[in-house]
Amino acid sequence: MSEPPGAAVSLAEAPPADTPSQTLTAQRVVPLRRPGRWIATALVLVLVAQFTHGLATNPFYQWDRFGYWFLRPTLLDGLLVTLEVTALSAVFGLLGGILLALARLSKSPVLRAVSWTYIWALRSIPLIVVLIFLYNFSALYRTLSIGVPFGPAFFSFDESRLATDMAVAVIGLSLNEAAYAAEVVRGGILSVDQGQHEAASALGLPKGYQFRRIVLPQALRSITPNYVNQLIGLVKATSLVFYVSLLDLFGAAQTMGSTYPGDIVPLLLVVTVWYLILTSLVSVAQFYVERHYARGATRTLPPTPLQKLRSSVRDVRERARREAAV
Repeated sequence: MSEPPGAAVSLAEAPPADTPSQTLTAQRVVPLRRPGRWIATALVLVLVAQFTHGLATNPFYQWDRFGYWFLRPTLLDGLLVTLEVTALSAVFGLLGGILLALARLSKSPVLRAVSWTYIWALRSIPLIVVLIFLYNFSALYRTLSIGVPFGPAFFSFDESRLATDMAVAVIGLSLNEAAYAAEVVRGGILSVDQGQHEAASALGLPKGYQFRRIVLPQALRSITPNYVNQLIGLVKATSLVFYVSLLDLFGAAQTMGSTYPGDIVPLLLVVTVWYLILTSLVSVAQFYVERHYARGATRTLPPTPLQKLRSSVRDVRERARREAAV
């Protein structure tokens, strides 16, 4: 007896339907092929391998002489001079930059004009010209005096006695650094939301307190990475103080190179490695300073290099475990 049209079919007679879990199990997701990425990766690895092989096997580099010169007292003394000049110039340059930035943001047209002119001039003149000019400053002004402007002098002293090689180097680098730091600081201050200034003024807080406790901490999040770039440039710019008779790291290497002309390349490699170490340390300090000032501005702090390494190892283990299960 046939079933009438429209009669319901029993569940026992209905064909079994695939459940979602069965469908997902039966189908395997194949990752998208990216041949260009693999070709580029292989090419870069080949170039890196060739470069490393050349460094290791080329006798022109004289790695035995590199090891001899790397910790020689003469170069270490020059390294200490580099660190001293960098530290003093960074401090004085940042202080000068803060003053110049505040002058540019001042309501006084005279302060704004003078600050703008200083920044324009020092950013336009090459640093080596500034250093050589200061080195020969005693030819223009043999004595300096303190007293009434356009009037009698109370104290006078010989400029050549004060303008030592270290003083000339620090003053020249600080003057140059202040011009760049001023724009970095000014940009950081302008990055603070205007509502923060208005709220602080509405509370009746003094201007100095507003800047120290409200504006500057927020501006440092923008100032830090930019100024650290300037600081790295300052570390490398100290190599120019050799031209004002100050034996820094580069100057000591140049002197030893003139005495031992066959070791010029190893000496340059020593200088290169020491500058890489110094800039790397500055970059590490930059990371942790930025991470410190990121608190309260981001939901999660950026991971440290050790945390990134642990996360990468964990991801590799999880991927290997999933592939083994499949």
